[in-house]
Amino acid sequence: MSTTDREFDIVLFGATGFAGRLTAQHLATEAPAHVRIALAGRSRERLAAVAEELGDAGAGWPLIVLDATDDDAVADLAGRTRVVVTTVGPYMLYGRGLAAACAAAGTHYCDLTGEVLFVHQSIADNHEVAKRTGARIVHACGVDSIPSDLGVLLTARAAQADGAQLGSTRLAVKSFKGGASGGTVATLVAQADQMRSDPRARSIVADRWALAEGGRPPRSTSPRTPGGSGAPGLVDRVVKASPVRRDVDNGHFTGPFVMATFNTRIVARSASLLDYGLGFRYVEYTDYGSGPRGAVMAGGVTTALGLGLAGMAFSPTRSVLNRVLPAPGEGPSEETMASGRFRMVVTAEATNGSRYRSTVAAPYDPGYGGTAIMLGQAALALVEDVDELPDAAGVLTPASAIGEPLVERLRAHRFTLETKRLDD
Repeated sequence: MSTTDREFDIVLFGATGFAGRLTAQHLATEAPAHVRIALAGRSRERLAAVAEELGDAGAGWPLIVLDATDDDAVADLAGRTRVVVTTVGPYMLYGRGLAAACAAAGTHYCDLTGEVLFVHQSIADNHEVAKRTGARIVHACGVDSIPSDLGVLLTARAAQADGAQLGSTRLAVKSFKGGASGGTVATLVAQADQMRSDPRARSIVADRWALAEGGRPPRSTSPRTPGGSGAPGLVDRVVKASPVRRDVDNGHFTGPFVMATFNTRIVARSASLLDYGLGFRYVEYTDYGSGPRGAVMAGGVTTALGLGLAGMAFSPTRSVLNRVLPAPGEGPSEETMASGRFRMVVTAEATNGSRYRSTVAAPYDPGYGGTAIMLGQAALALVEDVDELPDAAGVLTPASAIGEPLVERLRAHRFTLETKRLDD
């Protein structure tokens, strides 16, 4: 049966969770009336409550009671719809069966994973199957990793239009304000547990090319790092023993970006599928500004981040953190989300000697209000923009599966996605 003949266009699985409810609200507001949407989850009562919150727009949406661990039910669901959207994580625990069922059924799939190990397993399990069936298994359709992935895509397209390819490419996080949810915390804990017990898992997460097609860089050179510009001064000497570095473009102090370990792997997969160039190398970091204040901020946040991640890896400290961190199903307040925003800047040198800069920004909480828009619009693109999508199937990334149609959709929702050549 053709996927266009199926019962539904989109099934949102996990609609009763924090991110799921926000995505349902976005679809209820923005999906065209002819798009057939259903809500899925473990509790009919909670699904009915979500549908009631949606008002008239979601009043007629069917409700599907489903357990992610029931393989037969998951396979049945995948055969009934054109697209499955899932917010149910940790995905290594609750996403493997659903992604595999969609690949086998030729059903497109979108998720919000930030788990390197899950995507690595999905590529091994599903890529060749999905290529045969025509399914697009699209991981990382939220703040992990659409801003990074589309920002680099636009930069690569600008260089390609000038007959060039990308070389050293860097993403600096200029602002990132928003809240955290219990689901995000649970995902971090699950991957930390797997890494602690499995040396191979640690090596996969540590490999920046682990998700790339072929699993290796196009040639063996080291990536350019964001540090090293400017003569060392007093502030430099104070922080030189830490991970804090100086931005090669503006001399600002920088520190790790918590999502970089995942985002860089997704961008590397896009680079391998879309051919960004043999010299392409990519890093991400947070820009804390200049002067002593920038150095102190970079050092303080970097230290706190390291302690927090280390604390989540061990049971005694984790039990303490669990008392203050949100539980699964919980998320930031309306006030926190209303004040959210983010801005990221991609800067790249190309093989023609030119430099390019792309900005990705939005006036939304990146992990929740913004992510609901990104995920919802990715799903709608897979349904509505069929003729404009790249000719691709398999386990893909937002850039390689959807690309420019998603850029245009996000621009229509107050996202900034723009690129310029710096030597013009």
